[in-house]
Amino acid sequence: MLATLWLISLFSRTLWTQPFISCSYKNLCQKALLSGNDIVLKCDLPGALWYFSSILGEDFFLINSMHNVKNMPSGSLQLINPQPTQSGLYRCQDNHDTLMVEYEIDFQDVTTLHVTHKALDQQPLQNETLHLGGEVLIFTQWEPWQDCNRCGVPGERKRLGYCYVEDPEEKPMPCGLYVREEKLAHTRLRPELQIEACLIHYNPAKEIGQPYLIFRIYQLGKLTNNMWLTCPFTSIYRPVSWEADNIPLTWQNELSGKNFNSSLDIVSGGRLLQVFQPATYRCFVDQEFVAQFNPSSTPVESLELVGPQMPRPQPKAHSFSLKLKLLLMVGTSLALGLLLFNALCSLQGKNRNRMLLVK
Repeated sequence: MLATLWLISLFSRTLWTQPFISCSYKNLCQKALLSGNDIVLKCDLPGALWYFSSILGEDFFLINSMHNVKNMPSGSLQLINPQPTQSGLYRCQDNHDTLMVEYEIDFQDVTTLHVTHKALDQQPLQNETLHLGGEVLIFTQWEPWQDCNRCGVPGERKRLGYCYVEDPEEKPMPCGLYVREEKLAHTRLRPELQIEACLIHYNPAKEIGQPYLIFRIYQLGKLTNNMWLTCPFTSIYRPVSWEADNIPLTWQNELSGKNFNSSLDIVSGGRLLQVFQPATYRCFVDQEFVAQFNPSSTPVESLELVGPQMPRPQPKAHSFSLKLKLLLMVGTSLALGLLLFNALCSLQGKNRNRMLLVK
């Protein structure tokens, strides 16, 4: 039962790791997002019907054949690994064709991401003026900074920036929605990712003791000289950090070429890590320890679920498992003892009743 609750706690994260994009009832909302990262378009109508029209101006069609789109029981729409070709208008309706909400989404190509780190004096893209049927300004609209990816020790934080167009006659809009069917190969028409150093104090009161996963992976050098590891429950929209044998793997070292034995994947925001030598790798999401990858001497990959732990200090998985087994044994013994006590009391009561009847 305890393991079941932990599994529910773990896998319920898969939804709130994805940004929920919301819009007011019957309104149309324009939004720039990144391709390759899951999102959810919100519509509070169970059994809602979703229609889609691409930015090329195609007719609306009912979304039921896209392999990476899922209608959720709540009525919302989940897009898994969306691609730039899926940019367009998403419309939520009821069974009577009544409009509930509309989203016009520009999935900007994450593979063209311009990445900079403040500590390396790398500069973000500058505003540019282009002639797109008229003179327009191309600029980056920045999202708020994400939380620091570590606490109590030096960490890093990132923010996303989306390509926007400012037309004197219209309000600013995402580049893809402005350009639409025009295919422009310009280096300024792309999203950005900016990173800077951060340091926040550790607050024990905020610890929530999440369960975590342990993956046992075959040692490098046996069958292959590199491997990709995936940190669960995260995306480019959330803070994530990695360690190799308790040594932080930072974006600063990655962008300056100093992560010699591993490589943080830029387009996933660090969700993926390519490793080139055996080590114990750990990943943290929102400063919480969520997964550990242990090298194994056998060519069989396995997965282990371990219960809540206190990250300061980090416990060893096998010592925690031993404590858990002892706790379960003590609990089982107490339960059996109580059952035996109740049975004896019941039997003693029956004997007393029999003695009274004889007299």
